[in-house]
Amino acid sequence: MAELLRLDRIVTYYGPIRILKGIDLSVDQGEVVALLGGNAAGKSTTMKTILGLVMPNDGTVKFNGGDITKTAPAERIALGMAPVPEARRLFPSMSVYDNLLMGAYVRRRTPWSEIKKELASIIDLFPRVGERLRQNAGTLSGGEQQMVAVGRALMARPKLILMDEPSMGLAPTLVDKIYEIIRKIKSLGTSMLIVEQNATMALSVANRAYVLQNGEIVLEGSGHDLLRSEGIRKAYLGGAN
Repeated sequence: MAELLRLDRIVTYYGPIRILKGIDLSVDQGEVVALLGGNAAGKSTTMKTILGLVMPNDGTVKFNGGDITKTAPAERIALGMAPVPEARRLFPSMSVYDNLLMGAYVRRRTPWSEIKKELASIIDLFPRVGERLRQNAGTLSGGEQQMVAVGRALMARPKLILMDEPSMGLAPTLVDKIYEIIRKIKSLGTSMLIVEQNATMALSVANRAYVLQNGEIVLEGSGHDLLRSEGIRKAYLGGAN
């Protein structure tokens, strides 16, 4: 598979504090990669660095073969990145329908007939979203908002979806539903980078995974192998069983 995203030796400071300490990470086309770690491990800073919201002090970010280290966030979105932010970040006073259409803004020169087909496919994927198109997004439950956030990302027809803590704040049944949807998206061949604390769910869907601690990659491997790793079980899964 061709490489889609690569971070090489990324070092990032917040003031005098070094947050990322030379991390290397890659995502291939059609691949799902999980980035695991606890609080303050550097996961959010890694995501912000990929999106251009934080500029690294050293190292390079490459996307689809081009160096985007100094590229602005809007340009990265136009190149084919689509974020699903932590806490969803919808426009709460806008309808679900309008929130979904915002995802297609980067395709505003696309014929309306194609946008409508894309919207119909999103509704097929998320029937509950289809039932609430005219509701304000701020009135939805957390799980429904997460579905809208994923649908908004898909409306961009991205090369890479960047999911930041998709299970955060959701009841276990809704977490299962969100990851069922992630598996469906994976089956379509869409590349994804999933930043998560829920190691069990992330590793169950990931082709490969990295574990981040104190700004450094300390483990990497296939999702299957890391799910069976004793170190992962002790750190994230509550013991040896």
